[in-house]
Amino acid sequence: MLTVFTKIPTDLVNYNGNYAYKSGAKGQYRQQTTDVGTFFPNSFGLYDMHGNVWKWCEDDWQENYINAPTGGSVWISRDDLKQLRGAYWSDDPEECRFASRYVSILYQFIIKISVTVYLKYRK
Repeated sequence: MLTVFTKIPTDLVNYNGNYAYKSGAKGQYRQQTTDVGTFFPNSFGLYDMHGNVWKWCEDDWQENYINAPTGGSVWISRDDLKQLRGAYWSDDPEECRFASRYVSILYQFIIKISVTVYLKYRK
């Protein structure tokens, strides 16, 4: 089931809580990343998909979705521009939507973006 939020509270997402999303209230600003699993996972069992750190997408950056592949295949057309989604802990809440995209040159991505493991091992 898809849940649509009109508010993004800081008890669900790590972002700059000095700013509010839509009609929501301001919240906590942690000023750093949080450990994976601090917040509840989504319905796929993935943690921290919004806020905390930018998420690298295998798809290369595209200006739009015209001629995009279907069926879940990867869209690779360049080798230097990568697409990032989901925002960073210091971003405003509007950027935390996974629809929010950011472009990064590959070498900047490797140097500046940390990797977060989203799946929590089950015993």
